[in-house]
Amino acid sequence: MPIAAGLYYFVHGEEFLNRPPVLLLHGGGGSHLSWPPQIRRLSGQRIFTLDLPGHGKSEGLGKQDIAEYSRAVIEFMKAVRLPAAVVVGFSMGSAIALCIALQDRKRVLGLGLIGSGAKLRVAASTLEMAASPSTFPAAVQTIIENSYSAATDPILKELAIKQMMETRQAVLYGDFLACDSFDVMESVKNIRIPTLLICGGEDRMTPPTRSEYLRDQIEGADLHIIERAGHMVMIERPDEVAGLLTGFLDQVPY
Repeated sequence: MPIAAGLYYFVHGEEFLNRPPVLLLHGGGGSHLSWPPQIRRLSGQRIFTLDLPGHGKSEGLGKQDIAEYSRAVIEFMKAVRLPAAVVVGFSMGSAIALCIALQDRKRVLGLGLIGSGAKLRVAASTLEMAASPSTFPAAVQTIIENSYSAATDPILKELAIKQMMETRQAVLYGDFLACDSFDVMESVKNIRIPTLLICGGEDRMTPPTRSEYLRDQIEGADLHIIERAGHMVMIERPDEVAGLLTGFLDQVPY
């Protein structure tokens, strides 16, 4: 089981050294399995898919601060001798990606921000439910119900609930605290890196307006809103997201 800097990772396409490496960062309460195979095994690409601290197969405890998660990712990059990468993050993972770009610009060749925002507020009711082991299942149920479009197969939602329930309650609560305190509304305009934004048209967790703000603040950012998809757009429409990422990676200087 590959571990570096205390983090489990899955690597695909190690032989594609002529392409920019890609680092995939999952969202709150997720793991490397949050990324569908079409993305974590993207054809012709060298891809590192992480379990963040305390998540999935990784060691240690989760964090309660996005900057702490970003430092853990940077330590991982150093451990695997990855000087720089295209950092692709979903939801909380996108906040980590933004934080790395603002704190350590040289490590980021490009940004892929999915279901993102310069500020990620969490509903007070959800925070309260996630804070207690007794109401943790209700918090998970609420999150999943709000993360998918109305057309999503109920079986897919049931699987998502099962996967999130495998996350320790304290870790998920910490993730929500980290997201709720994240705010780079003023500093995001300083990012000058090739950036791809993807958002579901029916995203209720990070509505398209948040991605539109990022597009307007990050010079040259390209936004794609995928209709009939919710917050979990990369799971609902994996082939479409994989295609957008491939096209973006083709344009990233390396």
